[in-house]
Amino acid sequence: MSPRPVPRPLAVAAALLVAAAWALHTPAAAQPAAASFAARIEQLSEEGGDFDTDNLISNERSFLEVIPALKAAAGTGGAYIGVGPDQNFSHIALIRPSLALMLDIRRDNMLEHLLFKSYFAVARNRLEYLCLLFGKPIPADIDKWTGRSIGLIVAYLDRTPVDSATVAATRQASNERIGRFGVPLDAHDHEMIDRYRAEFVADGWETRYSSLGRNNRMDYPSFGQLLMATDRAGRQLSYIASEDAFQFVRSMQLHDRIIPVVGNVAGDRAMKAIAQYATEHHLALSAFYLSNVEQYLITRDGGFDAFAANVKAMPHDSTSVMIRSYFGRFGATHPLYVPGIASLSTSMIEPVDGFLRRYASGSIRSYPDLVFSGYVTP
Repeated sequence: MSPRPVPRPLAVAAALLVAAAWALHTPAAAQPAAASFAARIEQLSEEGGDFDTDNLISNERSFLEVIPALKAAAGTGGAYIGVGPDQNFSHIALIRPSLALMLDIRRDNMLEHLLFKSYFAVARNRLEYLCLLFGKPIPADIDKWTGRSIGLIVAYLDRTPVDSATVAATRQASNERIGRFGVPLDAHDHEMIDRYRAEFVADGWETRYSSLGRNNRMDYPSFGQLLMATDRAGRQLSYIASEDAFQFVRSMQLHDRIIPVVGNVAGDRAMKAIAQYATEHHLALSAFYLSNVEQYLITRDGGFDAFAANVKAMPHDSTSVMIRSYFGRFGATHPLYVPGIASLSTSMIEPVDGFLRRYASGSIRSYPDLVFSGYVTP
C-alpha cells in the first residue's frame, strides 16, 4: 500500500526542508566528479539480462555465518566483488576492501544500489539511513543517535509511523541526488527506483525476497531478520548492527568506492573489464560473493567453464576467497547447515586457489561436487 497523498503546501515545504538538509549534511568528500563514478559504471558494465527473482533483498539468512572463517582466511584491502543488493555491505564492513564492485546481471540491481547510495550520501548515522529508507521522520536530535545500540534504533523505528510528507520529500531529494551521480537513466529506470523506494516504505522491516511467478515470499527472511542476523557465535555483525561497520560502508559510498556493475559472471565483457581494471590498479581479489549463482551456471544456464575462466583471470592471491550459498535442494543437508528460523540456506567460503585447482582437476562435475567439497570449516 502507498502512503496517503500529501497536501501540496506541506509536501513542498517538507521537500524544501529535506533538500536543504541533504545539501547541508553532505560532506565535500561526498560530492566527487559525477563523471568518474558514472564513467566507471559504463567502463565495467555490459548488456544486462533477466533473472526470475524480485531480489530486493537477500534470501540468505545464513550470510553472516561465514564471518569467522572469512575473517580468518580473507585479506583486507584489494577488490571485493559481490552479486545482489545490500547483504554485500556487511561483508564489505568486515573485509574493508579498497574497492567494491556490485556485479549483477540485472540492471535493476544497479538501480537499487543508486538508491542506497543516495541515502548514504546524507545519512549521518544508522538511524537516519533507516528513517530515509522507511519513510519515517528523522528525530531533531539525530546527531545524538550516532553510536546508540541497535536495540534503541529498532525501538524508535517500531514506535514511529511512516510520514507521508517525509516520504514525498525524501523521494524528491533522493531522485535529485541520483541525477547528480551522472548515470544515464530512462523512464523505466526511474520507475524501478521509485518502485524499490516505495516497497521499503510500505513493508519496512518485513520487506522480503520473492521469486517471480511463485508464491514463496514468506519462505525467506525479512529485512529485519537479515539486519539482526548473527554469526555462528551469536554476534550481530550486519552493517547496521554497529556504527563502526555502517560508517565504513558510508565512507566507501561517499568516496565512490562502491560501484554497481551490470554484468554476467560468465560473460565476456564485464568480468574481463573488472580483471583489467584490478590489474591496472594493483588490486588483488579479496572476496567474490556469489550467492548460489554457480548452481544456475551448472544446472540450468551453462557458462560454468566461462565463469571459471573469468575467476582465473582475476588478480588473486592466497587470501582471495569465494563466498557461496547452498539451499539444500539436492537431497542432502550441508555439513555446515545451522538450523534456524527462516533459514533455508547454508553459506560457506572457499579459497580461490582451491577452487581453481578443483576445477582444473575435473573434480567439479556437478553442483553437489562444488558445494560439498573445498569449503573452509569454521
